[in-house]
Amino acid sequence: MAKTANLSADRVLWIEGRPKARPVSRKGNVLLFAVLLLLLIGGSLIYVWSRIQVIQAGYEISNALKAGRALAEESKRLRVEVATLKSYARIEKFATEELGMSKPKPDQVIIIR
Repeated sequence: MAKTANLSADRVLWIEGRPKARPVSRKGNVLLFAVLLLLLIGGSLIYVWSRIQVIQAGYEISNALKAGRALAEESKRLRVEVATLKSYARIEKFATEELGMSKPKPDQVIIIR
């Protein structure tokens, strides 16, 4: 059911009976553009938020490692202090000078089995 129109001898135009395509409305283009723009902005905000979270987590890890090193150093210092306080020379000196004690004589020692 095609109709031909002979405009010139060497040209033939085929015209079919189908309806013409409607032009896309300008309102639809603006709406599509707005949706795409909102998606782009939303994606950018999510990306920036995630980067900020990563940086903040890095700072927290750094602070935790710093606190861990400080605690390890304090633990080492306290172990040295405990070893110093437990030394027999210090205890003997404290007993003789501060408490007025003396070493027992051999006849004062009683061995219990």
